[in-house]
Amino acid sequence: MTDGGAGVTIRRLATGVPGLDDVLGGGLPELSFNLIVGGPGSGKTTLAHQIMFANATAERPGLYFTIVGEPPLKMLRYQQQYRFFDAAKVNGTLRFISLSSELERGLGAILESVVRQVEAATPGFVVVDSFRSVMRVDSGAAPVELEIEAFVQSLALHLTAWEATTFLIGEVADPETQVHPVFTVADGLIVLSQTTERNSVVRKLRVVKMRGQSDLPGLHTFRIMRDGVRVFPRLPKPEEEEGETRPDLSRGIAPITQRLSTGISGLDQMLGGGIPRGYSVMVAGPSGSGKTVLAAQFIAEGVRQAEAGVIAIFEKRPTGYLQTTSLGRDLDQMIQDGKVAIVYLRPLDLSVDETLYELRETVTRMGARRVAIDSLSGFEMAVSPGFREDFRESLYRLVGVLTGLGVTVVMTLEIEDAYTELRLGPRENAFLTDAIILQRYLEQDGTLKRVMTVVKVRASDHSKDLRFYKVSSRGLSVGEPVRRYAHGLLTASPHAAGPTRPPAPSPSTGKRRQRS
Repeated sequence: MTDGGAGVTIRRLATGVPGLDDVLGGGLPELSFNLIVGGPGSGKTTLAHQIMFANATAERPGLYFTIVGEPPLKMLRYQQQYRFFDAAKVNGTLRFISLSSELERGLGAILESVVRQVEAATPGFVVVDSFRSVMRVDSGAAPVELEIEAFVQSLALHLTAWEATTFLIGEVADPETQVHPVFTVADGLIVLSQTTERNSVVRKLRVVKMRGQSDLPGLHTFRIMRDGVRVFPRLPKPEEEEGETRPDLSRGIAPITQRLSTGISGLDQMLGGGIPRGYSVMVAGPSGSGKTVLAAQFIAEGVRQAEAGVIAIFEKRPTGYLQTTSLGRDLDQMIQDGKVAIVYLRPLDLSVDETLYELRETVTRMGARRVAIDSLSGFEMAVSPGFREDFRESLYRLVGVLTGLGVTVVMTLEIEDAYTELRLGPRENAFLTDAIILQRYLEQDGTLKRVMTVVKVRASDHSKDLRFYKVSSRGLSVGEPVRRYAHGLLTASPHAAGPTRPPAPSPSTGKRRQRS
C-alpha cells in the first residue's frame, strides 16, 4: 500500500480470470479478506485455484489449506485438466496443505496450524477450504456463534497482519438468508450459483460486497471451460456507462453530419442519402426476402470504404452462412484479409451477457465501424430460456453499447407475413432502433414480387415509396416505385388505381349482382 496524499491507495491485483476484474471494479484489493461461497459444483474451488495460480510467485507464494473433503492430491488431479494449471508451481510457489488431522481437535488446533504454516512461509495469498467445514468442527455440532466470530476475527487479523490476500471458501447457497459473523468481517463476498432452466444450465456470479471500490452490480454469467473460469460482465445500459456525459439540450438536436452507403444505390436514396453514422437499423421481412443479402452488402460496402466489419450469426455455421448470400465469395476473401470477422454463437444455453461480451470484444479488436447481426430471431432462440424473458432489455443494452462505440449496426429480423396487418416482429422492438427497413411479398399477375419501404429514419427525411427490388447473384437491387395500385399493398387485398370496374352480370339471370 502507498500513501496517495489524500488517503491510502489500495493496490488492485489482477485475478487472472477473464472478465472478473471488470466485475470487481478493477481487480482484487490487495491484503483483503474475501469469501467465495456457493452451492456444490458451482465452481468455487476452480475459481480459487485459478486466482492462486495466476498470482503466486517466488516472492509472494501461496498456501492452500483444505480442512475436510478430498485430499489435495485428488483435487489437483482434476484441476490439472485446466490450462491455467502450472505443475511447476506445485510444492514450490504454491503449496497445498491438508488440515484433516487437526479437524478433531477443534477450532483452536486449526487456527494454530494455519498460523504456524503462514509464519513459516510468509505467503502473499492464502485460501482456507472450506468455511462450512470450519463451522462443523466441534464433534459434528455447530460451534456457538461467539466462538465462530472469535475464530474468524482471529484468522482475519493474523492474515492481514502478515500482509496476505486471503480467501475462505464455503458451501452457502444464499448468504442473504443465512446470517453468519464471517459475512460481516469479510472485505469481499463473491457468490456463485448455477440454475437449471428446462434443458439449459446457467452459471451466475454476483459480488455482494467489495470494500473500497465500486463493483459492477447485478448477476453476471460465467462458464467453466478448458481455460478455466471466464466471466461475462453484464454490460451496463447506455445511461449507466461510466463517465457518460449528458447532452446539452440547449443547443438543439445535433445535425447528421455523415451518412454511410449500404452498397445499394436505390436504398441509399430511399434512406435520404444513406444510413446516418452511428445509427441502428432493423431490416424486417419474411423468410427469403433478402435480409441476409442486404446485411452482407452493407458490410462489404464498408470494406470498400476502408471500414472493418463484424457479422454475428446464430442460425448457420460460418461456411453455411457464406453459401447463403450471393456475396459469400467476396466476404470469404475479406475474412481472409482480416477486414471482416464472423462471430458464431449458436449453443442453446447461450447467455445474453456472453453474446454481448464476445461481440464487443471482436468490435474492439477489429476496430470495426460496421456490425451486422443476422438475425435477432436466431439470437433469441440461441439464448437460454431464462434470458428470453428480458430479451428486449438485453437488445436495448446491445444496441446502446455498440452505437456508443461509434459503430453503425444493421440487424435482421424475420417476421411472419400475414398480409392483414403491418407488424415489425413478435415483440415491441421497433422503438429500439433508429431506422427500419421493411420487406414484403406482393402477388402481381400471378407472380410473387418483392417490395421494400423505409418505415422510419430518426431526425431525417426519407422516401415513403414502396419499391420493387430483386435479389440476384450480384446482390440486391432496388427498382421503381409501385404505381399500379392505389392502396392495400400491405394487405391481402390490393386495389388497382383508376375507376372501379362494374360487377359482372350473373350468368343465370343476366342481371347485375346486388352488392351486399
